[in-house]
Amino acid sequence: MAEIHTPYSSLKKLLSLLNGFVAVSGIILVGLGIGGKCGGTSLTSVLGVSTAYLLHVGFLCLVMGCATILLGCAGWYGATKESRGMLLFCILSMIIVLIVEVTAATVVLLFFPVVRDVALEHSFVTLRKNYRGYNEPDDYSTQWNLVMEKLKCCGVKNYTDFSGSSFEMTTGHTYPRGCCKSIGTVACDGRNVSTYVIHQKGCFQKLLKITKTQSFTLSGGSLGAAVIQLPGILATLLLFIKLG
Repeated sequence: MAEIHTPYSSLKKLLSLLNGFVAVSGIILVGLGIGGKCGGTSLTSVLGVSTAYLLHVGFLCLVMGCATILLGCAGWYGATKESRGMLLFCILSMIIVLIVEVTAATVVLLFFPVVRDVALEHSFVTLRKNYRGYNEPDDYSTQWNLVMEKLKCCGVKNYTDFSGSSFEMTTGHTYPRGCCKSIGTVACDGRNVSTYVIHQKGCFQKLLKITKTQSFTLSGGSLGAAVIQLPGILATLLLFIKLG
């Protein structure tokens, strides 16, 4: 039996393919959102509210990703059924998503210099005031211990950040065990500041590099998703006009 071709069959097939790409872009946004939320939570606890934008944009990407996947399916349904109402809904919704993606990418790029300028002093003051020690159960100390061990660094600027801090006044130690290259050794006594014993460089530059990477990943991913979605929006608009 010969295949029956309805009007606009080629355009509908193209639109079905493009809606598949739209759904894929939604999956990308969901992945970015999860990564942004996880990374943003850790950075915010250490660097303060100046990095909270990563957490918010990550959540936004997660919501937009879920919405985009649903809109990809709705667009495919609207094209298959030749439903102008459904196509119009998809067009308007995807335009809103597109605008939000571009805005989110712009916000991330604009906020990164703020982190660089504000977070250093804020982190330094907060560390000297709130850090308690290596085995302390509070979240702030736990996060900093994790950062210093994983990134192999000590303090915000360098190991002298702990001199005169509440930590030193409480324990009498010049630095916490998290700064040591080998925590279990006798030399790691809180007083020996030899380069063979502790990591003398601070963590801020390494944390800033992580923040920069996450910022560029979020902004690049959002813009990339927008580029993937744009042909689908245009094809949907074209079919909507032709059906009229």
